[in-house]
Amino acid sequence: MNKYNPTIHHRRSIRLKGYDYSQAGAYFITLCTKNRQYLFGNVVDGKMILNHAGMATQNCWLEIPKHFPNTILDEFVIMPNHIHGIIVINVGANNYSPQHLPQQNYLSVQSSPFQSPSQTIGSVIRGFKIGVTKWFRQNTDVYDVWQRNYYEHIIRNDEELNAICQYIINNPLKWQEDENFMK
Repeated sequence: MNKYNPTIHHRRSIRLKGYDYSQAGAYFITLCTKNRQYLFGNVVDGKMILNHAGMATQNCWLEIPKHFPNTILDEFVIMPNHIHGIIVINVGANNYSPQHLPQQNYLSVQSSPFQSPSQTIGSVIRGFKIGVTKWFRQNTDVYDVWQRNYYEHIIRNDEELNAICQYIINNPLKWQEDENFMK
């Protein structure tokens, strides 16, 4: 095994430099499977049909607020080889769904009382990926589920939020045009 050499073995972060990912706000997340494998089901006639693994993955996604009570889930879709979703970090979390929250509450940028890495969007995604990977390893012969890292976009206003929600909702309808679609 080669010893770590920072001039060769450095990873460039794709996160926004200096941004506090524990602060209140909405985050558009995309997670891709390793090598873009179709693991979660198939799109049939513009509708995503989850297989057993896809249903387990959906259950893990829906459990995020149980493990991270400062989070609220908004729109999401599980596709054959990727997931799109909006996760809201809500400082002073309550039990309201995003549809019932005043939008300025979950889109406003506030300083966060959370300083622990366990309260960041990264720790939420890490926990989700671990849960899904554990399920796959216990129930299938798939060992490596996820591509390294994930994509995120900080949602800055209601217009962006609405456009991203529509993108997520329409994702199965536009599957054959998607960069992750493989014939």
